[in-house]
Amino acid sequence: MNTLTMTRWAIDPTHSEVGFKVKHMMISTVKGFFESFEVNVESENDDFTNAAVEVAIDVDSISTGNNDRDAHLKSDDFFNAEQFTQIKFNSKSFDGNKLTGDLTIRDITKEVILDVDYNGTAVDPYGQTKAGFEISGFINRKDFNLKWNAVTEAGSIVVADKVQLVIDAQLVKQA
Repeated sequence: MNTLTMTRWAIDPTHSEVGFKVKHMMISTVKGFFESFEVNVESENDDFTNAAVEVAIDVDSISTGNNDRDAHLKSDDFFNAEQFTQIKFNSKSFDGNKLTGDLTIRDITKEVILDVDYNGTAVDPYGQTKAGFEISGFINRKDFNLKWNAVTEAGSIVVADKVQLVIDAQLVKQA
């Protein structure tokens, strides 16, 4: 009988960031991130192919460096953090370069494909095994009912529809 040994990994939040970038008035880029998130990964091999990835992000932890903008993002114009407290991602497949899964924002779930750079595995000075990843991709915010927008006098859109996801993840092997 062939038994697969699953290795469990958890996020190292002090060495990880879930960030995003979006064009503002089509002339500049606003960056932000979520301060609170959980990631759990189960893998049966060292290169993480076909790993199962589950992510839960606390919407209320959004930060763009501007309190008024953060409050607007938490409102029903965007995330509605009061009603929809988490953004969730559940993987379907990982081939070593592309991570495919279901992303749920508000009450809408869509399949997304993210680019992944696996930076390797190392043992830190405390004896913990860590694995590092850089993950990126794009979503259309309107696909997830993040619908607010306005137009400037010159006819420019205030907030672009395309949002770039920029994620740095360091995982810690669990005992």
